[in-house]
Order: sequence, then structure tokens, then C-alpha cells
Amino acid sequence: MEISSATADSPPPPAGGPATEARTKSATRPGDRVFLAFSRGSGILLLVIMAAIAVFLTVRATSALSKNEGNFFTTFEWTANGTPPVFGIAVLAFGTVVSSVIAMLIAVPVAIGIALFISHYAPRRLAAPLSYVIDLLAAVPSIVYGLWGALFLVPHLGGLYSWFDDYLGWTGILAYHDGAARSLFTIGILLAIMILPIVTSVSREVFLQTPKMNEEAALALGATRWEVIRMAVLPFGRSGVISASMLGLGRALGETMAVATVLSPGFEIGKSLLDPGGGTFAQNIASSFKESGEIGKDALIASGLVLFVLTLLVNGAARLIIARRKEYTA
Repeated sequence: MEISSATADSPPPPAGGPATEARTKSATRPGDRVFLAFSRGSGILLLVIMAAIAVFLTVRATSALSKNEGNFFTTFEWTANGTPPVFGIAVLAFGTVVSSVIAMLIAVPVAIGIALFISHYAPRRLAAPLSYVIDLLAAVPSIVYGLWGALFLVPHLGGLYSWFDDYLGWTGILAYHDGAARSLFTIGILLAIMILPIVTSVSREVFLQTPKMNEEAALALGATRWEVIRMAVLPFGRSGVISASMLGLGRALGETMAVATVLSPGFEIGKSLLDPGGGTFAQNIASSFKESGEIGKDALIASGLVLFVLTLLVNGAARLIIARRKEYTA
């Protein structure tokens, strides 16, 4: 059977076919141009706002640091309104990091357990309302958590602290010397409760995205439900859980009202995590800003700049972790 020369020698169809022309026309429609300009402008506006905040904080921080008579990173004192002004963030950095780490150690395992229960163990009639309650906890104002912590949590932690002192007091970091339980450990517990809904909600959605074929294959091979979770669900959701934890850490680092309501301000690093006192960046700004002078406010803004950079680094790390998995970037 012969193939006609016209068919064999005919050139390929032009690249600009009907589909290409349709896409070109749709891209030049007025509505599409307006939407493109609006979207692009919104993204540029966000970058401008972030840059403006960074410039403002940097300018005011530079003004304060030029008048500081102490080392901004190592000084254990905050007398920015004194003569001469002396201030440093050593105590604030320690309190912020330690309280956030305690919150993460408490909240992340509990959040993963709740997320697994909702996604793989709980019946549908229970999973839906439980998910709703968990998400609702994220909408509770910070001051409500602070009032609950100050009026309920602090008076009832004495027994737990005494137990720590009896069995773990020899470590030094969990020694309890009586007094009100307004310590970094109390703040860590309160922050753990506050970030629990965030970590739980994100982890739950990640676990629900696990391919059903992987779970069914494991079950077909005789795996138990826990083995399915260990071999299929947790490896798939590892990046999502880490990113959820980083988002919760960002919330814990910047929490203000709840910490200011519970924590007794003080610029001393105690030998034990159960000792009263300490401070965080956000708590110090909230409690000192109103009574500060011009130099004192600039000093607080300088500490806010450190917190701003730290929060950006945490959220940027979470974004990089998400970007490593195509499942979350598609």
C-alpha cells in the first residue's frame, strides 16, 4: 500500500493552533488583565509592607543602639530609661527560646496523637465534631488564655512542681523553692495549649492526604493499623508535621498578652525552670512600652527587630521544608 507523497511530505501543523489562539484571546480579555494586575499588585504591596516594617524597625533600633552603654546581646539588664541607658536582650532571648521549646516538647507529641486519632481511629460521627472543637480553640483570644492561666493554671501547679522537686529536683533545672508558679515552665505549658490547635489541624490534613493505595497495600500484607501508620502515614506526613510544628513555634515566639498576664517580669535567669521571673521579647514590649521614654521605646523596638527576624527565619524554614515535597507544592 503506497502512501501519497502529499501526505508524507506535508509539513507539521503550525505551532499556533486553535488551542493556542484560544489561550491568547483569553489572556487578552479585559477581565483577565484586571485580575492579573490586581494579583500582581497585591503581591508587590505585601513585599512593600514587609520592607517598610523592616526599615522602620531598623532605623529606630539603630538610634537606640547608638546610645546603649551595654552590650545589646549579652547584657543582663534593662534600664533603657536610665542615665546612661543600659539594656540587653540576653534574658529576653533565653526566656523566649526556653518557653517556646518547652511548649513544643509538650504540644507536638499530643497534637500528632490527636491528629492520628481523628484521621485514622475515631469514627466519622466523632471525628467531625472533635475536629471542629480543635479548630475552634485556635479562635480563642490570647487574653482569655492569659486570664485562665493566671487565675486557674498558676494556683494549681504547686502540686506538680512539688512532685518535680521530689523526684527530679536533683537535676537543678526542676528544683522548686515554693512561691507562685509564675515561671518559664508555666508559660511553656500555656503556650503548648495555645499552639496545640495549629499543629493538630495541619497534621490532621496532612495525614488525611496519605495515598489510600499505600495503606491498603500494607493491610493486604498483614500489617496492623499501627504498623500501617508507622510505615505509610508517618513517613508520608513527616514534612507536613515538621512544617506544622514550625508554624506553632512561630506563634509561641511572638505570643504577648497571655505571657504578660501570667509571667512575673524580671531580668534574672533562674537556676531552675520553676523559679519565678524571666521574660520574653513580646512580654517585655507589652509591659514596658507605655512607661518608656523615647530612648526606652527605641530600645524596645530594637528587641522587636530581633523577634521579627527570628520569626521570619522560623517561618522561612517551615516554607523550605514544605517545598521539599511535591505533594504540598503542587
